[in-house]
Amino acid sequence: MARQISDTRPWIAALAVAAAWLSACSACDLTVENGGIASSVAQAYLPRLINGDIKGIASGFIGEPVVDDPAAGAVRGAAAFQRFFADRHAWLAARGARVTMGPQTRGGGRAVVEAVLHLRHDGRDVDLPIAVVGDGDTYARALRVYHSFWPLEGHHRVRPPLLPRDPNAQVTGAVAAYQRALAAGDVDAIVATFEPDGYFREPSGEPWVHRGPAELRKFMTQILGAGGIGIEHATVTDDGTICAIEFNAVRFGARAITPQAGLAVYERGPSGRLRAARIYDDVNVEVLSGSRDPSAARYPERLALTPTRSRKAGAGEGATAE
Repeated sequence: MARQISDTRPWIAALAVAAAWLSACSACDLTVENGGIASSVAQAYLPRLINGDIKGIASGFIGEPVVDDPAAGAVRGAAAFQRFFADRHAWLAARGARVTMGPQTRGGGRAVVEAVLHLRHDGRDVDLPIAVVGDGDTYARALRVYHSFWPLEGHHRVRPPLLPRDPNAQVTGAVAAYQRALAAGDVDAIVATFEPDGYFREPSGEPWVHRGPAELRKFMTQILGAGGIGIEHATVTDDGTICAIEFNAVRFGARAITPQAGLAVYERGPSGRLRAARIYDDVNVEVLSGSRDPSAARYPERLALTPTRSRKAGAGEGATAE
């Protein structure tokens, strides 16, 4: 039997008014690539945001909408969500936004969805890696969105923790080995966790992808030159193939840093080692490294692609190795 939400959740009616206005907007014909039926609220979030379906997003929440967005921060309640939605939908529409959906990971009552937003921003084409985490199964208690601002603005925005450390958020196998090596700054051990053709993708996405032992070693050596990177796990979502970690970066080398939120996704290959590591954060590690290499200003996001983010000279657009 279909769930009746309009009568039991009056705030949906208020959002429906905004939905009617947005549906008349010409921007609502924005296209979604690799579409299909969404299997989770998190998976439907970006297509519905682009297409102006405010009621569709709002009705996916158990209670009033709860969203943590890199640009808007914490969005709580129907009125705040209505303002947020109108602003973000207009921003996307003005840039001709399209989305290509990527892998989805489920586990422990949580879904993690990866995607790439295609935008025309400031006169140039931008392909922005983005991820959405949804707490809940059929309906969501909260959504958290992760991406870097480097591809859009050429600089980072410090993002405080969204969640506290969870001592029970444990990982195993190659993912655990990667985390240990990251904390210790052990380049050889990190490279050994990858498949022969495995890659590390920085938060800015293409072309900041490091594939194979030689490229991985060069990148990790640059990132970990000042020592290991310390991260605290907030959630772990693991389906046996892909493991996604929401984390707080807290240490770079011997130096404690202001805790900063991020998401790291590790995909296992046939051998159990890592086929890929994909990072979604804005940790400005190249500044922490104290490097004077001008390439660090271009590549700050590279450090965010390992389990404990560290950006250093020669690294990509501010990536960390979470």
